[in-house]
Amino acid sequence: MKYYLVLIANLFCLANLFAQEELRLVSSRYSTIIEKNGFSSIQPVYSHKGNTLSADSGIIYEDELKRQFFEAFGNVVITQPSGTVIYADRLHYEAAPQIATLTNNVRMIDANSVLTTNHLVYKMRDKIGTYTGGGRIISKGDTITSKNAYYFENTQDAYFRNKVVVRTPDVKIYTDTMRYNSAQRMTYFFGPTNIKGNKAENLYTEKGNYNTATGVANFSKNNLYTEGPRFLKGDSLYYDRATGLGKAYRNVVFVDTSDKFYAYGGYGLYNQQEESITMTDKPLIVMVVKNDSTKTSTVDSTAIDSIQPIDTPPKKGKRKKDKTDETIASVNNVDGTVTTSRDSTQTMPPLQPAKVDSAYMTADTLYSRLILLKEYKALNFKLDRNGGELEMDEDVDYGDDEDLSLDSGMVNDADSLIQNKIDLDSIKAETSLKRTEKEAKERTDAKLQTSRQPAKSKTLPSASESDVSKSLKQDSVLRQKAIVPRLAEADSIINKALVVAQKPDTLRKDTSNQAYLDTARTRIVKAYYNVRMFKSDLQAVADSVYYGMADSMFRFMGRPMIWAEGSQISSDTIYMQIQQQKMDNALLVGNAFMVNAVLDTIKFNQLKGRKITAFFANNSIDRLYVDGNAENLVFSENDKTKTITEMFHDRGARIKIKMEGKKIIDYITIRKVDQKVYPFKLVTQENEVLPGFTWRPQDRPKSKEDMMNRKRELEKPSDNKEENSSVIPPSGDSSNLPSTEQDADQGIEQRSESTKPDTRPKKSTKILRPGQ
Repeated sequence: MKYYLVLIANLFCLANLFAQEELRLVSSRYSTIIEKNGFSSIQPVYSHKGNTLSADSGIIYEDELKRQFFEAFGNVVITQPSGTVIYADRLHYEAAPQIATLTNNVRMIDANSVLTTNHLVYKMRDKIGTYTGGGRIISKGDTITSKNAYYFENTQDAYFRNKVVVRTPDVKIYTDTMRYNSAQRMTYFFGPTNIKGNKAENLYTEKGNYNTATGVANFSKNNLYTEGPRFLKGDSLYYDRATGLGKAYRNVVFVDTSDKFYAYGGYGLYNQQEESITMTDKPLIVMVVKNDSTKTSTVDSTAIDSIQPIDTPPKKGKRKKDKTDETIASVNNVDGTVTTSRDSTQTMPPLQPAKVDSAYMTADTLYSRLILLKEYKALNFKLDRNGGELEMDEDVDYGDDEDLSLDSGMVNDADSLIQNKIDLDSIKAETSLKRTEKEAKERTDAKLQTSRQPAKSKTLPSASESDVSKSLKQDSVLRQKAIVPRLAEADSIINKALVVAQKPDTLRKDTSNQAYLDTARTRIVKAYYNVRMFKSDLQAVADSVYYGMADSMFRFMGRPMIWAEGSQISSDTIYMQIQQQKMDNALLVGNAFMVNAVLDTIKFNQLKGRKITAFFANNSIDRLYVDGNAENLVFSENDKTKTITEMFHDRGARIKIKMEGKKIIDYITIRKVDQKVYPFKLVTQENEVLPGFTWRPQDRPKSKEDMMNRKRELEKPSDNKEENSSVIPPSGDSSNLPSTEQDADQGIEQRSESTKPDTRPKKSTKILRPGQ
């Protein structure tokens, strides 16, 4: 009895001592004193500064400095006033700083997350947890594993380091440095990071954030979006997984290696659903065109020039061989030498040896997307290199009735391109975390109830040792296999993609296979408002351009104009087709005009018709056909004196010109032939130009930089219907614009008779003056 009284007295003193430090024994099944500096207990429950600590067994002791410690073993449970519960197999607790070191099968459960590790240092006063040997955090369906982590309970932020892997129902994230907020489900990145989606898409960044709940990403450093063969890069990148929209800002690059397409701009909008890209803010498309393989040191020559002077007018309906040295103006001669341009209004860039030549195109807005090949309506003009059937005109006074034209303009305003949104994908159901939290709360309530009734205390629940160990081993294997991206990986990837996009496609497509035709896709490109194109030997402007890769056909619409060396080409609509990366044919429809300057004068050779068809061989004009009230006006020159001697004016139903080595070897006028020769002294302002003539060298892009920074000048209002017949409707009026994949893809349709412009020559433009 005496022994028990002494023991009770000692326990009472120790309890009072520990109570002063706010560490007190609430209950235990059995306790005993250890060397006067502490005591051990079986199934103890302790209270310290509002926190409850319990275990299968525990020891409280002091060191030489009177610092208090608590060692607990088996089914360790720490419960905080906030509701956070921590489980472990072992606990080392320092009372003064309130630092708990937990080992083996550690789980910390709070309102939003569950932390699992084998070694956790937890500062209970600051509510900061740290693990350095690997662990995971599960929060509302997000599972994050890393080797090192710091968890801040007050802000619900966690910082992860070293092989960080995030798994969600929609993405997997791989990085080395990351912050995660469990309340907002927001991840923040501070180094190379890959976010891989379920549709094989990948987001790369070196600084930014991603919300795992909404799927919205905002990146600000070395950013790259990748989806199969498509790449989108920008200084800033925004992506919304629900809508499939990606936005890139500043220094934007878009590449599609599958169809050798790439573009640059200040702003890019990618639509994942329709696989389209819209680019604005000085957008730029680059297209690679082959040079003539027979030349080793030349630039691609796709010049479409009007004919040069002919010594004497040929007789009606008779062919005449050209015996002069006059040629169509071009950058290359047959022998490989260079011919000087006759265009005195512009200096061409120096020629550089190259096997390929780049064509650059810009506009206010560039839009491109993939469509099914079977939905693409390729144009088939049934062009015949022999000229085909001659079109006859009912009138006899060389009027310019138009029976083939295209309403100018492009479909789809830029605003309408971003309206197509897919339905918001439903977020998958949250994991069993809520059930875990509920169970944790029930265990906490049971534990507290036990603390009030020491005599009925029993073993507290703990995590399954095998389950925790198995999960941590799986996390370790996952981290070992994880591939964390390297620094500046985006630049390396986009550069490799550009190299692939610039190489010609050598794969042959089996167009006879119906299965291929049903699933194959092709790319279309639309450029609208202030379109400009620059190539070393060809420049162009238009209000809009439509290009289909299926038939490699360019459609220039809305006051289109092309320059090649000293020549200017214009019509209501211009079609240019490339085959095997070389110019194959060009078709000028409606008010077709070819003009080039003569010497250094203000006189111009002119070729006019309702339609002009040009065929190419080795990137040079092989033959020309001018149909529909064809007219040719040529100034003859004296080679010695370099002066103009006479003017030749030829009219007919068709003018055919055949070239060889850039020289005119055959010239013929068919039907309704009317040819006149004027001595130069009889050339007047009335007869020196053909009806509808225009000369606008000021609109011609002089270089790639000039093309990017300067738009064509606005033409002054005119009563001449010919000069204004190709203006496209304003952006607000889309009634005359073709639809996306039908009229625009088809590219041509008949106008009604009421809309045909009256292009017949005025009486004041008669060729012969009175008395002649």
